[in-house]
Amino acid sequence: MRESGVISRDVISDEVWAVIGPRFPAPKSTGRPPVDRRAVVEATAWRFRTGAPWRDLPERFGNWNTIYKNFNR
Repeated sequence: MRESGVISRDVISDEVWAVIGPRFPAPKSTGRPPVDRRAVVEATAWRFRTGAPWRDLPERFGNWNTIYKNFNR
């Protein structure tokens, strides 16, 4: 995510994501819409870097509870 010309520290570069992204399981074709895996990884990195509670995740990552549940899977 770019904010005012500066790259945010919690963003995974496209090059890194190209390596780690395929290691995650493919979303199921039925049921609820899939969650953005990259957002889950970036939110998890933010959470562990800051030490903040899951409920304090910035809104740009999506719903904290959705991120938390996906992290626990």
